[in-house]
Amino acid sequence: MISELTPETFDELVFKSGDTILIDFFATWCGPCKMMASILEEFAEEQAGKVKVYKVDVDAQAPLAERFRILSVPTLMVVKNGKIQTRIEGTRDSDGLKELLGI
Repeated sequence: MISELTPETFDELVFKSGDTILIDFFATWCGPCKMMASILEEFAEEQAGKVKVYKVDVDAQAPLAERFRILSVPTLMVVKNGKIQTRIEGTRDSDGLKELLGI
């Protein structure tokens, strides 16, 4: 199961963590986001202990969407050792996620 981030939990779980983190900024009404959900669930299971995967619902957590200037969904963000490494818009398959994370 992928945990959802809120403005209250984001900094502690993401920027104060030394882990490799993949964040999915999504919307419940977004077709491509729904496609990504199953891919991300499988990826999170496969990479358990190596990569932490979180989700941010841009409608429910508008302050986070604004903070990171999320203009389209899905947007994927990679954070390593508390620093944003990259972010991309659009869907990716499992191999594309591995490539994005450099694993």
